Amino acid sequence: MAQQTSDAPNRLERRKASTRAALVRAAQTFIAAGRLNAPILELTQAADVGMGSFYNHFNSREQLFDAAVEDALERHGALLDELTQDLDDPAHVFAQSFRLTGRLHRRSPELSRVLLTDGLALATSDKGLAPRARRDITDGVRTGRFSVRDPELAMVIVAGAALCLGQLLHDQPERDDAEATDQVTEDLLRMLGLPGDQAHEICQRPLPDLA
Repeated sequence: MAQQTSDAPNRLERRKASTRAALVRAAQTFIAAGRLNAPILELTQAADVGMGSFYNHFNSREQLFDAAVEDALERHGALLDELTQDLDDPAHVFAQSFRLTGRLHRRSPELSRVLLTDGLALATSDKGLAPRARRDITDGVRTGRFSVRDPELAMVIVAGAALCLGQLLHDQPERDDAEATDQVTEDLLRMLGLPGDQAHEICQRPLPDLA
């Protein structure tokens, strides 16, 4: 009986987490489709949960959408951490993260559209690409790999390039995403102060499998 009692809260917490995750996934689908004004009832129906369950987790549709974007940023950031964990050179870490992010727009279009829907969240968030890019730029300056007068202004340029590149790849499906991403990454490395030959060489290195 004691075992059953101790298991009950765990089952409840798992059920609550599952419901919240279903709502977040549904919201990401709606965001990707541009349906930012969808009624809460439609969101709960898409998540296959009751209306009452929605208000157990969120106070409004806007709060759910914020959570959906935050979840997408966190997922992307975790992926970048995993795929750059063995790299020591901050210039290589920066380049690999940007190159992988550029390729994500075609390989995970729904996630890409969620990230691009709120560009300011992508650029200023403490999750996802932005904090990692800031870290890599700062580390690059500290180690002498980059020469940047104002890392925060450099980050503005990087964030703008990431957002505009993502939108361009959606708008021009015929464009080679890998080639475009690598060219932008190389230009950013040059802007950050890396010699041209090194910037080019880093952007030719093989990438880990996004799958």
